[in-house]
Amino acid sequence: MADQIVITEKTSQAKDVRAAVGSRFGDILPAEGHLLDLLEPGDVVPTWKRWSPILLRPAGLYGTRPAMGGNKAAKLKAIREALRTARLVWLATDCDREGQLIGQEILEHYNYRGQVMRVLFTAQDAQTIRDAFGRAKPNVEYARLYAAAVARRQADQIYNLSLTRTATVILGQGARGVIGVGRVKTPTLAIVCKRELEIRDFVPLTYFEVVATAKVAGGQFQMRHAPQEKILRREIAENVVAAAHGFEGPLGVRVEDKRQGPPKQHDLPSLQKLCASRFGWAAAKTLEVAQELYDGQGKKIITYPRAEVRYLPESLISDVPRIVAGLQVGQSFKVIPVPAPPVIRRGASGSFHDKGLEGASHHAVIPNVNTVDDLREVWPRLSIDEKKLFDVIARAYLAAVMPDFRYRQTTATLDVKGFRFKATGRQPIDLGWRAAFPEWQPADEKGDEAQLLPAMRNGEIAQLLNPKIEDKETRPPPRYNEGTLIEAMQNAWRFVDDEVLRDRLKEAKGIGTPATRAEIIGGLKRQDFLIAQGKNIVPTEIGLTLFGVLRQADPALVDPGVTAQLECLLDDVVVGKQEMVGAIDAVCDVAQRIIGKLTQGLAAGGPPLLGSARGAIGEARPFRRHPCAPEAHQAADWLRHIRIHLPFLPRATCAQESCRRKHGRAWAQSGKSGTGVIRREDRTRQRYRHTRRSQGQLRPHVRMD
Repeated sequence: MADQIVITEKTSQAKDVRAAVGSRFGDILPAEGHLLDLLEPGDVVPTWKRWSPILLRPAGLYGTRPAMGGNKAAKLKAIREALRTARLVWLATDCDREGQLIGQEILEHYNYRGQVMRVLFTAQDAQTIRDAFGRAKPNVEYARLYAAAVARRQADQIYNLSLTRTATVILGQGARGVIGVGRVKTPTLAIVCKRELEIRDFVPLTYFEVVATAKVAGGQFQMRHAPQEKILRREIAENVVAAAHGFEGPLGVRVEDKRQGPPKQHDLPSLQKLCASRFGWAAAKTLEVAQELYDGQGKKIITYPRAEVRYLPESLISDVPRIVAGLQVGQSFKVIPVPAPPVIRRGASGSFHDKGLEGASHHAVIPNVNTVDDLREVWPRLSIDEKKLFDVIARAYLAAVMPDFRYRQTTATLDVKGFRFKATGRQPIDLGWRAAFPEWQPADEKGDEAQLLPAMRNGEIAQLLNPKIEDKETRPPPRYNEGTLIEAMQNAWRFVDDEVLRDRLKEAKGIGTPATRAEIIGGLKRQDFLIAQGKNIVPTEIGLTLFGVLRQADPALVDPGVTAQLECLLDDVVVGKQEMVGAIDAVCDVAQRIIGKLTQGLAAGGPPLLGSARGAIGEARPFRRHPCAPEAHQAADWLRHIRIHLPFLPRATCAQESCRRKHGRAWAQSGKSGTGVIRREDRTRQRYRHTRRSQGQLRPHVRMD
């Protein structure tokens, strides 16, 4: 047997590593995503087989057991046998927190105590992989990354299962089904439901604006009345029009030369938002196309796509000339006027910023320097969608090393008998980076802002012509599409009222992770809580009802701000600001408080539910019964008295899962941060969370995590 082995995250990765380094570092053994699952609560504490409203926190951590499905058992066995004789393990799983967990948890499960080296690569071409083995570091240097992954997985298991059981027992009649609660998925549902309720409750407000044509020696342009507040009464607007008729007066003209730097490089959320808006893509599709560009056979032309920051390390500055030259071989990129030498911007306002990468597993998504010279050969192999996405990534990179956009902004104001009129126009001086986006026009340069103002001087007399009233109406906030919903998840601080906490959470990464948010949304769709309506995402009546029930039971259950605070604590483990156990404790404290509040509500005479949900959601199909604690019978009796019927996951959900499994489209858990995640290696299998039939419990434990 070999005295050293390489462990990769999936078969395709093993193939690429083998092509790059051969057997120089030993046998190359692939995992298949997570080869180990966490134990179920009932496996740790036998009394936890019975559902009751308690915190499912074991004395230590939940242990692991071999995962089921696909070819996992065979792959785990191969690794286990190889570890018996291996003195050195090269851990070559993905470069993020989850990749660290997937590889290291195998070593921990089998109590491996040999030498372990960590191989990190952010692109999957042969040269990058060889360089990564040459730069490998002792795995102990990534202890915090592993601790952060363990903390997130353990905390999610405790929070999600504890609150799902509590909500089911206390709010859910005890014998009909599961009310799923998840640390990330439930507040994500809440974001969409709150927006939908805002739209439904929105009452449009009519207001009035006044515009007029201003005439000067150099020509004519439009000026608009600029009051401090909207005009809500027509008679006031009519007074403004009367004052403007035939008015002549001196203009106040201010001319400023301004400059604007390029946008930052893309991370996964920004790509998903842009592709949803421009191409109408679902978030999962953007990730799928990006993954193919990253590790597809004969492609490998971008870096790791599950990026969570929009900066690059300063060590990559030396790659800029080569990437620019490689891109400009292409017809669509050669016309972009990148200067020689390219413009390098460092620091928080630039692209290359080492400090901005602290706590991040990988940098922004950019073209792969080691394959950029092969683009002419690779391009014909790309699909139309792959070409679209690569174009987005490549143009962002080129724009980042081009000069600032410079323009001259002219602002003209006119005092019309106490009523202020204003006009603004921009005249480009040097397109700079905007030459990389010839068809793009920002929102602030449309409408009145887009007009070209004639030459004028300060104090020049202007005459107003044809003043008129425009009737306007306020609009409700827009519905989310998948891109803007991911942005809302990323910027969960916006849902926090406390100003100090808002500022702290701005530095956090929101709720969920870049790699899991698309699957969180997909999971809500599969459970019929959200549906697609054109490009938009809207809640179903079942989703709205569940949101209302949970919000009335305890607002913390559906508060994105609470989840964002917990995410911040979990992320702090990576940078050493928080210990693993301390982060788990914090999540458990929140879960325990919610359990206590729900239990107190029951003791006080029932949970704070209003109205009947039956008419909204129809009759739910029965689940297999599971044993109920006495509190459940008390809740059921109380609910029967007030005739409340709650939403439960339809039985069809479980049948659909079996169908997906049969046809190789499984979506089940991969254990990534406690959320449902599809990784490439997980697509051909489905994982169920089984409880013991002998106890008569629900067989598929459908989770909303």
